[in-house]
Amino acid sequence: MMTLIISIISFILLTLSIIFIKEINIKNIKISTYWIVSLIGAFLLIITKCIPLDILKDDLFSSSAINPFKILILFFSMTFLSVFLDELGLFKHLAIVFINKAKTSKIALFIIIYLFSSILTVFTSNDIVILTLTPFVCFFCIHASISPIPYLVSLFVASNTYSMALIIGNPTNIYLGTMAGIDFISYFKVMIIPTIVSGLVEFFILFLIFRNQLKGRIEPSNDKYDIDDKADMIVGLIHLIICLIMLIISSYIKIEMYLVSFVSALSLLIYIIIKRIVTRKEPVYLKATVKRLPWALIPFVLSMFVIVSALNYNDSLSFFSEFLNSLNVIYSYGISSFFMSNIINNIPMSMLYSNLTLSLSETSYLKGVYSSIIGSNIGAFLTPIGALAGIMFTNLTNKYEVNYGYKEFIKYGLIVSIPVLIVCLLTLSFILS
Repeated sequence: MMTLIISIISFILLTLSIIFIKEINIKNIKISTYWIVSLIGAFLLIITKCIPLDILKDDLFSSSAINPFKILILFFSMTFLSVFLDELGLFKHLAIVFINKAKTSKIALFIIIYLFSSILTVFTSNDIVILTLTPFVCFFCIHASISPIPYLVSLFVASNTYSMALIIGNPTNIYLGTMAGIDFISYFKVMIIPTIVSGLVEFFILFLIFRNQLKGRIEPSNDKYDIDDKADMIVGLIHLIICLIMLIISSYIKIEMYLVSFVSALSLLIYIIIKRIVTRKEPVYLKATVKRLPWALIPFVLSMFVIVSALNYNDSLSFFSEFLNSLNVIYSYGISSFFMSNIINNIPMSMLYSNLTLSLSETSYLKGVYSSIIGSNIGAFLTPIGALAGIMFTNLTNKYEVNYGYKEFIKYGLIVSIPVLIVCLLTLSFILS
């Protein structure tokens, strides 16, 4: 009972911190509060002996896919590769090229932003796309004197839908997928069709919502953005491409995905360091990349892992798993994970559900895992609490003084997310039947 009480209080305080006190300032240093709350919760569970240290140690350092350090290495390595290319200006350059193709058409601009966000998300991640393109779209629309809302909603929805396509597209995919031992190709085979179907449905809904705002013309833009260090950009892009290829074949050559991504990131880091030693130039892009990495995720993921391990050790959620297992697994896990993401955020939700799915039968296990992945991604549409991507997105829109608060977020989220979730789960049900 003590485990459940501490965990529930931690989840409630986590949600409240995300809504009301996102950051605290200590000597002009901004510190996110969400990981502090989870860390305190984990510490309380340890000191109250809700989970024995030897059990926790075995879980943390397991040689299996349950090891959270492997998941963090995979995520941070892929993020390093993507953020480095972003710091060099590759994604901004591509965005300007694509947006200039729209000429003076609002509809063309809307389509291009949706497609570009979708494609870029598949090969990087939803967080990278939101951090990269949200400021650019805000600036472009303000400069062109047009409402940024249709384009921002399109960007956010597309990035959190097409993040389902690959196992590396979202930290929740990585966690749930690797915990279940799903390899890159197996994941892709199952999730690509639900992702595409969801994308088509949501684009139609988005177009209907914003059709009146997409009438008229915009002032033509001749913006340009030159990449300063093309050599570094080419090397970084080669590393990312090789990494993706190796991830695709990793299951066939029996190499774990976290090792593939780690070696790729390490290779790029060694190249940067050697080049800077030879040229004696300040590693500006490297410093900026390291600074932008989501370091707060490390204590957050590890502390949430402790909380989930304690819940699992004490069998605190058996009643909930029994309820979910008594229903149609795809819909019970898909719908409940969708709403749970918006109660405790999709990363803690994924960690909880990775354990809940273990109670499923062999024939239902993967259905529960994949439907939970869908809930974790589409759940990001509903409220800003649903994902860290939503928190970053609303922070950026506030920074650019765009009138897009929680009410607007939830309004559009309700309209788009519910039908997309239903269609996606129906498609998954067909795929796994």
